Amino acid sequence: MKKIAVIGGGNSGEYEVSLNSAEMVMQTLDREKYDPYKIIIRGKDWHVWEGEKKYPIDKNDFSFTKGKKKITFDVAYIIVHGTPGEDGKLQGYLDLIGIPYTSPDVLVSALTMNKYLTKKICKAAKIPVAKSILLKAHEPIIDIDKISEKLKLPCFVKPNNGGSSVATTKAYTKQEMADGIEAAFEHDHEVIVEQYIKGREVTCGVYFDGTTIKTLPVTEIIPHNDFFDYEAKYQGKSDEITPANLDKKLYKKIQERTAEIYELLNISGLVRIDFIIKNDTPYFMEVNTVPGFSRASIVPQQIRAAGLKEKDILSLLIELAIQRKKP
Repeated sequence: MKKIAVIGGGNSGEYEVSLNSAEMVMQTLDREKYDPYKIIIRGKDWHVWEGEKKYPIDKNDFSFTKGKKKITFDVAYIIVHGTPGEDGKLQGYLDLIGIPYTSPDVLVSALTMNKYLTKKICKAAKIPVAKSILLKAHEPIIDIDKISEKLKLPCFVKPNNGGSSVATTKAYTKQEMADGIEAAFEHDHEVIVEQYIKGREVTCGVYFDGTTIKTLPVTEIIPHNDFFDYEAKYQGKSDEITPANLDKKLYKKIQERTAEIYELLNISGLVRIDFIIKNDTPYFMEVNTVPGFSRASIVPQQIRAAGLKEKDILSLLIELAIQRKKP
């Protein structure tokens, strides 16, 4: 029976969310095929947890010792939201020691974590994106007047390398923009200021089944707050409609665009891609390479709406991870 390392936690503001997702994966994995172990990482503190007992991970080979028995893993199921699970750092470590993993690889993870660069690539491929400006921490002058003239108010301010809308601000005034930029720089050395596109927010899960790229049903997100912020995502402050109530042609266009981006960026594993719809045009927003996987999370909702079982999808991801690792 294959031993699966279900890795949760991480070093970002999404730590608690990741623990919930890891617990769901542990409960959902097919126990007739797999022997899962919950591993929680934070900084240099990496432990396997069995109930209230914990065992330190030997980072030399990603193993642990229980009694006199050394236990190693066949596959890592990465469910760490934010760093180091979504930015490629954990993938690089696992590549070095030869353990296959379920998420996209180092390059794709690092690329898609960088919102600005990902949008530049999509824009070059004629995929509609919002206008944006990249700010760097060591730039001598940040001209708020010039930014607001180019992007107009309101606009969004967010860390360029981050997730879950942590430190994201919808700025209605120049002062709010300046305050938002300062707050975002506390989380990242790069900040993206982005055009506000008024429209309907939708998201679509997508994965490779070993033969073709498969898109899941589209979800429309209707936040109770001003936008789909951290509270809306994780504290029930939004309505999520799956499948989304959209015109059939537009619905199909979103799924096709989702598959197009998945292929364009050479993504693997199960991811979620977000859009804003304006005038029947889906504008690409971002890729979530390690989407939430709690019972209430969007991707499990989409899996169930497709008439599929979460357990089967997890099994598929694990088996494909093993195949990708073979020489």
